[in-house]
Amino acid sequence: MNVFWREASPARRAVGLWLLVIAAMIGVMVVLGGATRVSGSGLSIMEWAPLAGVVPPLSGAEWRRLFALYRQIPQYHLLHEGMDLAGFQHIFWLEWTHRLWGRLMGVAFFLPLVVFWWRGWLARRLVARLLGIFVLGGLQGAVGWFMVASGFFPDSTAVAPARLVIHLGLALALYAAVLWTAFSELIPDPAGARVVLVRAGARLTLALVALTILAGGFVAGLHAGLDYNTFPLMDGHLVPVGYARLSPIWRNFDENIAAVQFDHRLLASLALFAALLTLVAASGQRARLSPLARRALAALGGVIFLQFLLGVTTLLLVVPAPLAVLHQAGAVLALTASLFTVYVLRVPDLRKDVP
Repeated sequence: MNVFWREASPARRAVGLWLLVIAAMIGVMVVLGGATRVSGSGLSIMEWAPLAGVVPPLSGAEWRRLFALYRQIPQYHLLHEGMDLAGFQHIFWLEWTHRLWGRLMGVAFFLPLVVFWWRGWLARRLVARLLGIFVLGGLQGAVGWFMVASGFFPDSTAVAPARLVIHLGLALALYAAVLWTAFSELIPDPAGARVVLVRAGARLTLALVALTILAGGFVAGLHAGLDYNTFPLMDGHLVPVGYARLSPIWRNFDENIAAVQFDHRLLASLALFAALLTLVAASGQRARLSPLARRALAALGGVIFLQFLLGVTTLLLVVPAPLAVLHQAGAVLALTASLFTVYVLRVPDLRKDVP
């Protein structure tokens, strides 16, 4: 028996490790989505074929057919006029990989789920949750197509920012649900302590990290990082002059580049501040925290600080593609660290495992 948490049974460890793999796959999927956006590949596949789309073009005729479809949308005429077939293939493969990875996740989730259920390794409380996650994962494919279809509107060169954020938000919700479930299987009862301020700070940090990532989706959707490439001021002002220029006011939150970038900056700064305050509160309660909790808190502060620096660097360098993708990966790590910290600070639950 580990002195810091109640150890999981072999069955629960197997389920937990499987769910960690699924969470890692979702994290990779989020990063691949960021790469498709940065490269402009997201609209290269004009068809939604959940089954037939597994097979890539295998003939010159099929490549030419798909390229002809792409030449019908506004993005081609407004951004890529004159692109040849080789250029189309270059952007096609990244989007195809993104979609294939989603299908592979479905298989990697469903088949072990059936096996674990058949062997009796899943607690009854888990079956409904995991089936719900599977259904939401399938829905994510439809939401992805809903997002992509917005890029086919007249004069569109990219997907609608609001739809991008819906797609990103559902991915994050799935990631959080899978990861939290994995934690509950691997560490059934972490030795949390009644450290109210520390727990509150960790939860606040988690909420701010999630909001910051969603705000980053609007930044990505509007390519807002290409403007106001100074920090901390925006065009010489702390709050940009055009923050509320659109009417009604709510339009500024997803249509106004100045407001979208400022919101992302503000939320990122608040997340960093909340993480640092949580560390300060934890330093006064160190003796009451388990070594696991202390390590989680240290990782939380370090990851969010590095992610903040990476975001500022990406902005100052006018969003080079490799840094933009790395920044999206850092967002997944920040969410992971926040979730884990909140989990290990829970007050212990000494109920027995349900077989």
